[in-house]
Amino acid sequence: MAFTVLIPARLASTRLPNKPLADIAGKPMVVRVAERARSSSAQTVVVAADSPSIVEACAAHGVQAVLTGVDHPSGTDRLAEASRKLGLADSHVVVNVQGDEPLIDPALIDAVAALLDGAGDAVMSTAAHPITSVAEFTNPNVVKVVTDARQLALYFSRAPIPWWRDGYADAIASLPTTAPLRHVGIYGYRCDFLRAFPLLPPAPLEHLEALEQLRALWHGHRIAVHVTADAPGPGVDTPEDLERVRRLFLP
Repeated sequence: MAFTVLIPARLASTRLPNKPLADIAGKPMVVRVAERARSSSAQTVVVAADSPSIVEACAAHGVQAVLTGVDHPSGTDRLAEASRKLGLADSHVVVNVQGDEPLIDPALIDAVAALLDGAGDAVMSTAAHPITSVAEFTNPNVVKVVTDARQLALYFSRAPIPWWRDGYADAIASLPTTAPLRHVGIYGYRCDFLRAFPLLPPAPLEHLEALEQLRALWHGHRIAVHVTADAPGPGVDTPEDLERVRRLFLP
């Protein structure tokens, strides 16, 4: 199955300025992400950048990049523009790999693409893995997802879901008997929906939870969820995260 990986990259970051260009063992982080994506089955890997400096850094390392607008409110909007500039067909599958995931598993990229290709009534796909600690389950920075019998998303939340009514009468001291799932921020789209998504009115639940994917559910669309046994490698949000990842690239 032919699919394209698009990697959104923007210079502005409140916690880590110029994040896409942060050095990791001699290469910019966004280049490290692209190299991991190239190890997947993707036909093409393209960085969607908001700055010529990112495009130039990618070119210096042989990575294809396309310059997009600077005022996009989200990475999804940026990828919608990139998909148009690249002339991708409406039925073509795009996988959105975040530009701060230099340890992304190429097999996970393939799984998200394949899931969407086989899920006829889903317009998006994503991934999740089992949560194994109470601290992670109760952390609002950890996004949870619950699915139906066909592994289609029912809801995403920062709250601890599913709620164990009989087990949490006093406090959350253990995990539910059905393992909760942590959402992994990787998405597959068919290009027609990728380009239509930014035009959908934002949803009230999206604003409350600060989770963009709830817009799709609010408007009646389906999101297929690939459940993997293992957590992905650490992403980079802060200077501390960057140092942690840099150590992993040391020989």
